[in-house]
Amino acid sequence: MFSILEKAIVGMALLRIMSGFIEIFAAYLMLRFNEIEKALIINSTLAFIGPLVLIITTTIGVVSIADKVSLVKLIWIVLGVSLILYGVKSD
Repeated sequence: MFSILEKAIVGMALLRIMSGFIEIFAAYLMLRFNEIEKALIINSTLAFIGPLVLIITTTIGVVSIADKVSLVKLIWIVLGVSLILYGVKSD
């Protein structure tokens, strides 16, 4: 009934689940404190965690397929992630 899951998939999924719990907990804290200053601090912390989770999950995925993908495609993947991070960074 159950097939064996790859370790990389489990790791990536667990990181995303953990990230989702952090987001929900942050929303709870914003509602609990009910102060704009504290909500901005919490939101700023989330702005750091989101890209970090993106980098870690992408790294896990890329490392797991590194032997199956050409070097040129790996460079494109790294470039794409870099452009995403550059595009969302605040000025």
